[in-house]
Amino acid sequence: MIERLHHAAYRCQDSEATRSFYEDFLGLPLTDAFVISETQTGRKTSVLHLFFGLPDGSSIAFFEAPEQPFDFVDQHDFDLHIALKVPQASLTPMLDLAARQGIEHRGISDHGFIHSVYFRDPNGYVVELAADIEAARDLSGKNDPHEVLANWRRN
Repeated sequence: MIERLHHAAYRCQDSEATRSFYEDFLGLPLTDAFVISETQTGRKTSVLHLFFGLPDGSSIAFFEAPEQPFDFVDQHDFDLHIALKVPQASLTPMLDLAARQGIEHRGISDHGFIHSVYFRDPNGYVVELAADIEAARDLSGKNDPHEVLANWRRN
């Protein structure tokens, strides 16, 4: 039934700063933007909705809703982050670009199955660029994920 991710949506503080990060820095094209002036239930509002396209047709979307309070805090990786798959060769150039542009960054982290670099977007969200490690492909199916989950719950 489920085919793929359509979009994942987040709040943003400043649509232009968000556009600059996702389009200019990450290279994701701004594929749609529209103003929502009335909700489906008829409530008046003023919200800007942005969509940034991924190569598989899915999107990362943002709502700028200045009239609706939202606690923008720097997220911890374990709390909330999005990971985007990239080729291994793009990790170092993206770190270098982030350094030149003053974007908070860290990495390269070796997780055993992927190498990752991390950036903080203008809204405090963590964006991970993850490159598969070729040798790790042999690890798929090594652990039964249901068994790992059951063991975690027992402990």
